[in-house]
Amino acid sequence: MTDAPRLTTLANGLRVVTDAMPGLHSAAVGLWVAAGGRHEREDQNGIAHFLEHMAFKGTPSRSAARIAEEIEDVGGYLNAYTSREMTAYYARVLAGDVPLALDVIADIVLNPLFAEADIDTERHVILQEIGQTLDTPDDIVFDWLQEAAYPGQPIGRSILGPPGRVEGFGAADLRGFMAEHYVPGRMILAAAGAVDHAAVVARAAALFGGLVPRPAPPVVPAAFASGERREARDLEQVHLTLAFEAPAHRHPEFHVAQVFATLMGGGMSSRLFQKLREERGLCYSISAQAHSYDDSGLLTVYAGTAAEDIALLATLAVEEFRAAAAGVGEAEVARARAQLRAGLLMGLEGSSSRVERLARMVAIWGDVPPLAETLARIEAVDVGAVRAHAGRMLARGEAAMAVTGPIAAAPALGDLVARLAG
Repeated sequence: MTDAPRLTTLANGLRVVTDAMPGLHSAAVGLWVAAGGRHEREDQNGIAHFLEHMAFKGTPSRSAARIAEEIEDVGGYLNAYTSREMTAYYARVLAGDVPLALDVIADIVLNPLFAEADIDTERHVILQEIGQTLDTPDDIVFDWLQEAAYPGQPIGRSILGPPGRVEGFGAADLRGFMAEHYVPGRMILAAAGAVDHAAVVARAAALFGGLVPRPAPPVVPAAFASGERREARDLEQVHLTLAFEAPAHRHPEFHVAQVFATLMGGGMSSRLFQKLREERGLCYSISAQAHSYDDSGLLTVYAGTAAEDIALLATLAVEEFRAAAAGVGEAEVARARAQLRAGLLMGLEGSSSRVERLARMVAIWGDVPPLAETLARIEAVDVGAVRAHAGRMLARGEAAMAVTGPIAAAPALGDLVARLAG
């Protein structure tokens, strides 16, 4: 049993949240910054991710090699990621090395050198990353789906950015983005495991207390739209993705959407897996997930199939959504609730998953809701709520699609949407 998470807000607005886990000898710590892909202007597309890379290239007191060595010398792990709404810098270390991890994270985030030679080197690395993504159809098709669902909007753009933009970024661009968005009111320092709240707060105040609070630019709202992207490629399979608008984080139907997505494509017992793979043999991989943002969300479906099977697979997939909206049963709703409940509880047994949840909850709610409250919301989702939610989602008659590979036989989005409406 753990103590309840504790939250303290520093005078400058930076929030510090911890969750002590008795019996652990290690801790996960990190800094989450509300500065992701959707916070970029069009001319900045890709810069949040570029900045994440540059944080590891050196500071006035640490070389790039030393940054890695200081954490790995004590057996720890240091990494970062950029999403559409956050950039995170995090580490996992033994209990006695938590102050070191916090110091390194603060240093790389607050004091990056941005040496031109390092910028050029990392630019090349990122261009290689973009190239690798373009060569991975089951990755790039999701970027295209996001663009089709949110056309012309920051939240719809690629996190990596287009090569032309990446090639033009310099130190002034990086510093400018940091000045705009790396402000204390948009930062969350989280720690879970063998940690002491008072000690983490004191260290956070010493490292980040000097940051001056200031407003950040407004975020462009997300507006879902029907759209499709089709790109023929010489591949063995067609890679198909579909998206429907789903609830945002704070929407009352958030957990209903999670249950619906899980029973549709969340595992081997799901409707899509059983009907399209197990019974029909139309694909090796098929799945569905619900993703939420601050003001919107997506229920996405992915499948990879042979060119000659794509029309049937897509048709049967949308028909299965219709069938679920009309006839989802108690047993599958209960199974989906159990999957979500177990996934949440199992994740909380690890400090890395727990610290991620801490930061996410504070970003969404401004606090960490009691676990019992979250579990109760999941358990409250019943057959009627799922059917009603699915019916409303399909009745809107809106969907987005991205498809690549040998796509000659792939149906048009309009035809699939017409089938959804019956």
